[in-house]
Amino acid sequence: MIGPLTGALTNSGLTNLVQSTSSSVTTETVLKAIGRPGFILIDNNISPDTKKYAAAKEFLYQATCLLVYMALVVPVFRKGAFKYAKNHLFKDMPEAGFNKFKDLKTYDLYRKLSDKSIEDRQHILNINKLQDRFTPEIRNELLTKDEPDSFSKIKGSIETGSLLGSVLGLAILAPQVSHAFIHPALRLIGMEEKKPKEQPAEQKKLDKAV
Repeated sequence: MIGPLTGALTNSGLTNLVQSTSSSVTTETVLKAIGRPGFILIDNNISPDTKKYAAAKEFLYQATCLLVYMALVVPVFRKGAFKYAKNHLFKDMPEAGFNKFKDLKTYDLYRKLSDKSIEDRQHILNINKLQDRFTPEIRNELLTKDEPDSFSKIKGSIETGSLLGSVLGLAILAPQVSHAFIHPALRLIGMEEKKPKEQPAEQKKLDKAV
């Protein structure tokens, strides 16, 4: 089971898919948060009050979607995927490289430095005293290798977490959160009145009888 899973996690197609999905989701949601309310406001077939209400509601919904996406995918799903893969999927596979990184933050720093030239890496590590953040083996990778190891199993695990977070965050959680948030927000800015609670049917009958 680990063999096919490892192949999937290290597939370059997954990397391209996640990078494309992440950038597309962010870009599309930002454009929707700006564009949709704008189109509503310039529609002359809608009354001014209705336009303001619909535009505000649409903006709040798209903003909530973006907030849920950024809040879940980055800190929760990426971190959770790293931790799960380290402690379970690749626990008995030291060659995967998880034992070389304390946590996701350390790996992210390593990847960020890996994208720089070897001269820049040497300068940054010495000036900012970042060498203590890494194991001797990882320091050697950064200081001596033109192209440091990407540790594809770690990278693939994190990207899979990002992809799952995108799907769950936008398809399931965002609508639920927005439903609970939008109407209180609209009432707060004075664009919606709080509906009075409906009396139970039995209470209505008693009131009529009286």
